[in-house]
Amino acid sequence: MKIAYIGTYPPRECGIGTFTQNLLTSVTSSDKDSRRQQEAMVIAMDDQEDSYDYPREVQLTIRQEQQGDYLEAARFVNLSGADICILEHEFGIFGGQNGVYILPLLHRLEVPFIVTLHTVLKTPSYNEKAILTEICKMAARVVVMTNKAIEFLTGIYDIPGTKIRLIEHGVPDLKYDHALAKKQFKLESKKVLLTFGFISRNKGIETVIRALPSVVKKYPETVYLILGKTHPAVLRHAGEEYRIYLLRLVKKLNLEKHVFFLNEFIGQEELFQYLHAADIYITPYLNEAQITSGTLSYAIGAGTAVISTPYWHAAELLADGRGCLFNFNDSEALSAILTDLLDHPDKLSILRNKAYTYGRETTWPRAGAKYNELINEILKEQAGQPPRKETILDPLLLPPFLLDHVKRMTDDTGIIQHAKFGIPNLKEGYCLDDNARALLMVLMAYKQMKLPLSLELLPIYLSYIHYMQNENGTFRNFLSFRRDFLDEQGSEDSFGRAIWSLGYLLGNAPNDAYFQSGKQIFFDAVPNFEKLASIRSIANTIIGTSYYLQSSPHDEAIIDILRTMAYRLVDQYKQNSEDGWNWFEALLAYDNAILPLSLLHAAGILHDEDILHTAIESMQFLSDITLKDGALSLIGNEKWYVKHGENSMYAQQPLDAQAMVLMFHQAFHLTKDRTYLNKLYSSFMWFLGENDMRMSLYDFETKGCCDGLESYGVNRNQGAESTLAYLISHLTVLQAFDDFYKHEN
Repeated sequence: MKIAYIGTYPPRECGIGTFTQNLLTSVTSSDKDSRRQQEAMVIAMDDQEDSYDYPREVQLTIRQEQQGDYLEAARFVNLSGADICILEHEFGIFGGQNGVYILPLLHRLEVPFIVTLHTVLKTPSYNEKAILTEICKMAARVVVMTNKAIEFLTGIYDIPGTKIRLIEHGVPDLKYDHALAKKQFKLESKKVLLTFGFISRNKGIETVIRALPSVVKKYPETVYLILGKTHPAVLRHAGEEYRIYLLRLVKKLNLEKHVFFLNEFIGQEELFQYLHAADIYITPYLNEAQITSGTLSYAIGAGTAVISTPYWHAAELLADGRGCLFNFNDSEALSAILTDLLDHPDKLSILRNKAYTYGRETTWPRAGAKYNELINEILKEQAGQPPRKETILDPLLLPPFLLDHVKRMTDDTGIIQHAKFGIPNLKEGYCLDDNARALLMVLMAYKQMKLPLSLELLPIYLSYIHYMQNENGTFRNFLSFRRDFLDEQGSEDSFGRAIWSLGYLLGNAPNDAYFQSGKQIFFDAVPNFEKLASIRSIANTIIGTSYYLQSSPHDEAIIDILRTMAYRLVDQYKQNSEDGWNWFEALLAYDNAILPLSLLHAAGILHDEDILHTAIESMQFLSDITLKDGALSLIGNEKWYVKHGENSMYAQQPLDAQAMVLMFHQAFHLTKDRTYLNKLYSSFMWFLGENDMRMSLYDFETKGCCDGLESYGVNRNQGAESTLAYLISHLTVLQAFDDFYKHEN
């Protein structure tokens, strides 16, 4: 039997990594079936910045924020001969918003999987609940470590109790003599208090430090050991701020001879030696929202006397006299309990004995045996079941998502609008259209992938939009390379595209500074919304307004403006539509799909049947003309397509393909009709050669996109508009892939 494990793994310093390694060892060693040879392989999660020298059982790694790695891992497991997979789930170790990138991997698995949940939230966000529910729905079994977790899963997440198994956190089967352990660390004359694990503010270590003065006064031989590094995530964002705060508190209370920080991530054997050397172990967490604590499990497993705040796991594990509880942030109560236990060694002895007796039932060999029973149960159920169906979309067939050409085209002013082949054409300067598109693209890229480069580029494009805004809220469009204005007021199309990107920013700003800047520019422009005459400008503005209203749904004034703009398009449609021509004009010109796309967005906000009907009918008309034999054939910009005339084939442009991709994605978002995903994918493949010329517009060398299909072939210039159209479309395909799996089953 072959088992694939997915989770963090040593030498990455992570509690879940240690758990995964212990589980693998215990499951392998506790398999009682002598007729089979058990194999194990690990797919290890790498964090954003580091890669590790893994042991040989790690056969593949997944970079946390690289979505393609997850899909490759699914394919690897499916081809590996694995019989079952065990996933260690914690929101923070997987990429995407709330770890959503793990979903496509799980959906593609062709073998059953068990998920071990290390966190079950009582008050999850919408995304957290949706993701965890979906994982549990797909899993053959869900393993949790506390009864409280079962209560949450069944009551909050609606997971059937029959699918859930309680297997308590395993602990190493190690035993050291208390006196000898103290002697080893030269602590034989000390009263030893201990806390271990990653250090962060929610651990509440200051509560213990504040409790010590009165304890030390009576028992001056007391020492408090704080064993553990600062949590890596905390270290990245706040450095050693919390540790420094604790050191200052120690100095303020004159406890320098009694409190010691051991800034290490140590192995299990040494850790258990410290636990056996300790007289009392303390977990002073600051709130109840801790469903599982490996450190607490280890302390009980080692037979240590434990004092803790009543977080969920502690309240359950320390019941029946296995430990003592005190209230959150209550240093006085902790001080009283510590003094009482040190006054009465017999009470300490009773706590140790009860903890040790209970801990014998939770050793890793016992946990491994329970997992093996579960595996056998699942494999027996799975025998003879049909294989999982293939997915509609396959991002593994796409090139990697890269911003190389965008970076090449961008300087500290903005993105250059044109290129000669793959080289920026500085003579043409900059335009509002492209910087608005660029802002939209980097916002999408940061939201979906957390790409650092996208966050670096974002303020450049936003500042360009701000610089080009006139006092009356309109925008200039063109700027020379020398930063000279080339027009007094730009086109209405450029105005609309700016509003689209700003509206998206207001719902997806990575920080408040960008939000406030975007909000000011957006609302300075609002008085011009109802003055627009161009239907494509109106459409772009509708999309931006709809994105704004997603984050501010109670802005009645903007809702009224949105309704007015949407009905201007509906009225335009009614004036021009007739039998066989369901369109807004007497021709199909450029950026056509933007018109039904905008009404799909408006319908999602306004819930108006007339708007939705117009959107669907016009979308179907455009689809019938442009999607032939499953491939996209766009309206060429050379002559366009006049009613009762002929469709122009040449000068097909990436902007039109992007609009088709976005239109079908929004249609799926509203209707959940999966046929739109097929059309979305077919539209995107236009960039990669499934077009009238069977030539790829995406340049695999420069990572840019060519400017269009001409009568002579591909226009090899790779301007900003084309490359941004490709990248926005690529991001939309990846988002559609996630959306599809969220709504399956």
